[in-house]
Amino acid sequence: MFLATAIVSALLAAVLTGSALMKLSHRPSVVETYAKLGVPESRLNALATLLIAGAAGLVVGLFWEPIGIAAAICLVLYFFGAMGFHIRADDFKSLPVPASLTILAAVALALRLASL
Repeated sequence: MFLATAIVSALLAAVLTGSALMKLSHRPSVVETYAKLGVPESRLNALATLLIAGAAGLVVGLFWEPIGIAAAICLVLYFFGAMGFHIRADDFKSLPVPASLTILAAVALALRLASL
């Protein structure tokens, strides 16, 4: 069970880190994408910080379970919020991305809980 938890957590942490770096870049295409969702550029650094904290929590959580559980719960909530922003903006084309990450975070949580 631990191996599956480690693989899912590492995969999700890598994706989160990549997403955070994209947000931190403030590239015009990134800023435009988030502006369409109603997220101002001034919030991108905060969102990136949350993703980096989530990635770190998943990795640390492999060694200290409560942190991993808390990180996975927070990530599920984060991506539910992201799905809400996509739905509110009628951006159903991009909705599968946060939906997939919600599922991956939920799987990480389920695996972490199952390995207790």
